[in-house]
Amino acid sequence: MIKDIIQSNETVTPVSREMEGLKEYFPQCFDKDGSFDIERFREAIEPHVDVSREGRSYDFLGKSYARMLSSMDTMTVIRPDNEHNAKPENRNSENIYISGDNLDALHHLVKSYARQVKCIYIDPPYNTGTDGFVYNDKFKFTTDVLEKKLSISHDEAEKIIAMTSGHRASHAAWLTFMMPRLQLARDLLSKDGVIFISIDDNEQAYLKQLCDNIFGEDNFIACVPRITKRGGKSSETICLNHDYVLIYSRTESPKFYPLLHNDSGFKNEDEYVKERGLYKLNQTLDYDSLQYSSSLDYPIEIEGETFYPGGSKEEWEKRQQGNHDRADWEWRWSREKFKFGYENGFVVIKKNKNGSRIYTKTYQKASIEDSDNGYAITYEDRTKSLSTLKWTENEFSNDMATKDIDKTIGKKVFDHSKPISLLSMICELSMNDNDIILDFFSGSATTAEGVFWSNYHNNTRLRFIMVQLPEIIKENTAAYRKGYRTIDDIGIDRIKKAASLVKSENPLYVGDLGFKHYILEEVPEKTLDKMEKFDSNILLSDDNMLNLFGKEAVLATWLVRDGYGFGAKTEDIVLDKYHATLCGRHLYMVDEGFNEDDMVALVDLYQAKAAFNPDNIVLFGYSFGHNAKDMLEKNKTTINLIKDTNIIIDVRY
Repeated sequence: MIKDIIQSNETVTPVSREMEGLKEYFPQCFDKDGSFDIERFREAIEPHVDVSREGRSYDFLGKSYARMLSSMDTMTVIRPDNEHNAKPENRNSENIYISGDNLDALHHLVKSYARQVKCIYIDPPYNTGTDGFVYNDKFKFTTDVLEKKLSISHDEAEKIIAMTSGHRASHAAWLTFMMPRLQLARDLLSKDGVIFISIDDNEQAYLKQLCDNIFGEDNFIACVPRITKRGGKSSETICLNHDYVLIYSRTESPKFYPLLHNDSGFKNEDEYVKERGLYKLNQTLDYDSLQYSSSLDYPIEIEGETFYPGGSKEEWEKRQQGNHDRADWEWRWSREKFKFGYENGFVVIKKNKNGSRIYTKTYQKASIEDSDNGYAITYEDRTKSLSTLKWTENEFSNDMATKDIDKTIGKKVFDHSKPISLLSMICELSMNDNDIILDFFSGSATTAEGVFWSNYHNNTRLRFIMVQLPEIIKENTAAYRKGYRTIDDIGIDRIKKAASLVKSENPLYVGDLGFKHYILEEVPEKTLDKMEKFDSNILLSDDNMLNLFGKEAVLATWLVRDGYGFGAKTEDIVLDKYHATLCGRHLYMVDEGFNEDDMVALVDLYQAKAAFNPDNIVLFGYSFGHNAKDMLEKNKTTINLIKDTNIIIDVRY
């Protein structure tokens, strides 16, 4: 630890802390080599946008609009599906399914789950021209409003409105759609978190640039090709049977927990198998080097035999006179490393009818590394680096995805899903026990089923958060004929049926196979009108605001807003006759009817119960008139003296 600190201190400069802060919040302003680009930084913080620049370089029409959307909070409320959530299999589940627009969901999620999501997987629309993508957002800005908000011309505002109103599916429209979602996704990722994005050739290059801008070039991990099917429709020149998985980390040091590499070479064992794992044999000659190195051209004496690189003693002696035009006349290891390796079991001699050959061992969990004192054995699972070839295997193809979904919810119900094996692999590659995976383009909920099977096979407790827009299903489809009306209906049903499949395989399995369901709802215009006209001195009696929202929706929205998350555990607090809700440091008062007797009971509760110590009292303003609020404010001083704290009365409308 001290050594690491010493080494770290050697690289410290007078602005190291400041640069770390900039890298945290402005990763797009750092080049791949880590150098800071001051011009990108000026652009990132410039409040007035020159849209004419957004047609050149990486900039695109709508970039400033997209940045604005990432900063605008959602006006939706969260309505819990109480009937579903109360079922035995769901009551204590930590899995979450959200029906609603994913931009709204991300704005909600970032309030409770910022830097807590270990893995994000998304399969967004590919913008192929046939996948139905047209960006038609719900923000109905006028040209005048956009002119003022973005400091742009009337003509430029009209172009943005036309682009975001479903008139065309251009690259710029797709990027404008994706950018705010990815910006919020980055805020959700933990420090060692990773995002995986499926994409094809239509937007892959544009998405790479967008992700470089949002996550930072130095946080790019890979763009892995995935075989979608062995055959495939062809263009004029090539068979189109692949897409990609683009991978970025939240920081430069993501931590992976991948599945064992399917490398048949790891099949040998020796006396070190418990600590080093299996091993495979490697050639000792260097056939790849383009440059001869005399330090690697030496005889090895071992077990009574002498081995010369590339041939006999005579050939070796000729090379010592300057005849060394072949790169494979040298060992892969230095003399010192070979000596250390032999003494520590990393070298083996194999004899056959043609003589003896010398090999080195590559173990699954151990290797030889340079150290301050020469060489040392380090222990780390070498199988944790997953070859790109793994992603091209047939088990990760769309053919497998079709078989998966046919097995769970039936044939032709949902197109363009991903295989369970792909999602299970991503879970095992990037997540540890109790980690969260988020999929905000959930579709048929393959990710959720992948989590179930991964937990089942590996005895882990990974958790998922799924988000899906309730898109209407067309009547002339197999999904509609099976009774599904929206895409989230398909996802919800698939999760339930996937849970049944896991349970049928092992009835004694006790892992979390449930989920809690929440619906994001827009506030109706008539309710917005009532909110504008509301007078706190005249409380409505019948059609009041609490009836319009619903107590459950108010509480669920507030709990997420205050950082407690979806499905937070709460406690009913009874004062005199008034019921309040306690969660952590917050006491929520939503109902009408709070009176003097309840106030006395509240003060008594603070005084009598040491464990009762909420320092935030949150009021639903539409339920509290001036007198009730004034009574709480006046008694706040008494409570502060009792608990030696500083109570905050937070009135929300």
